[in-house]
Amino acid sequence: MKVLVVGSGGREHALIWKISKSSRLTAHGSRIFCAPGNAGISKIAECISIGVEDIKGLLSFAKEELIDLTVVGPEGPLTLGIVDEFEKAGLRIFGASKRAAEIEGSKVFSKALMKKYGIPTAEYEVFTDRDKAISFLKEKGLPIVVKASGLAAGKGVIVATTLKEAVSAVDLIMKDRAFGSAGDELIIEEFLEGEEVSLLAFTDGKTVLPMPSAQDHKRIFDNDEGPNTGGMGVYSPAPILTEVLLSKVMREIMIPTVKGMASEGRPYKGVLYAGLMMTRKGPKVLEFNARFGDPETQPLMMRMNSDIVEVMEAVIKERLFGIKIEWDDRPSVCVVMAAGGYPGDYRKGNEIIGLDDAAGMGEVMVFHAGTALKDSKIVTNGGRVLGVTALGSDIREAVNKAYQAVSKITWEGVHCRKDIGRRAISQAR
Repeated sequence: MKVLVVGSGGREHALIWKISKSSRLTAHGSRIFCAPGNAGISKIAECISIGVEDIKGLLSFAKEELIDLTVVGPEGPLTLGIVDEFEKAGLRIFGASKRAAEIEGSKVFSKALMKKYGIPTAEYEVFTDRDKAISFLKEKGLPIVVKASGLAAGKGVIVATTLKEAVSAVDLIMKDRAFGSAGDELIIEEFLEGEEVSLLAFTDGKTVLPMPSAQDHKRIFDNDEGPNTGGMGVYSPAPILTEVLLSKVMREIMIPTVKGMASEGRPYKGVLYAGLMMTRKGPKVLEFNARFGDPETQPLMMRMNSDIVEVMEAVIKERLFGIKIEWDDRPSVCVVMAAGGYPGDYRKGNEIIGLDDAAGMGEVMVFHAGTALKDSKIVTNGGRVLGVTALGSDIREAVNKAYQAVSKITWEGVHCRKDIGRRAISQAR
């Protein structure tokens, strides 16, 4: 079997690591390709220099190599319609179609869908005019949330606690165009108080199978301070999402969303990712993503006992009802090691020391995100550089293992949060 994975981050490294263990890849001639990949991925897959949004180039490669299954990591190619193009060419591909991926590509579409189908979310207003947005802010109470409607790599959401911060957020999105066309439309919504939880689910458009819960740490600094990032670390499961609450989320959010998308003529196949806020009034949706999360995928793949290729094939064939996914009961923790300065300006090209020492630890995986090979050395090549991920008998052991591995790795300017999993440890006492 030949598999192509599209992407270059920690999520893709974790997916390829899991795919490489599939019974479907034991036959002679089985190969895994990744476009464009990174230094860590290159050790288990053949990296090809095609950009994630070069749909034509990816399609040509898949045809030439007779790829049996393509797996799409990032949101960009999904919103550009890579799934539609591959399916038109008769190729099997795992991911949401262009019209389905709009649930992430347009927060305005997503909010309207939730409103129409009664899916719990924050109250909101949509703006295309800066002055009207600022007038609205002056009438509303604080704190308040300002969001760019389009794709902004996880950085287009700003929680404002003062009017000055709120106005600055509107200007950043609409005037300074910090996120380009993603800021053509802007959403201002009520601030939801509570704990955030990520819930990802496989769906073939009818059956919805949830993965274990996870809790991401979005802010760059300890104690959830500083600007938002793509995610600085995550643990799974999240104790706050109890079995009772999970049933409620499935009943009131995940299943109605998949049914709603089908009713809209946008059948949803792939991974549906709900960013949830656990409020006093129950779970509410902060946003939907149309793909695997990053860094949530890293601990989830370490906890997944079932064959992921079989699950993906069942999604594509719309036969997910016949699948039971097995998960390791043990918790897993991922600590993101980032380049100094991220999410702002940062340096590339610093040599990473200690990777072999960390990789030698039991039940620890170092998933590469922003790395590259230079003169046979592994160097930094992005903001989020590594996702050091560990399994433990309990959350405390998983956290300790992850940070023990982190302590073995270094480069000039390295930064990571020191409090990943602390909340889960306190809840476990």
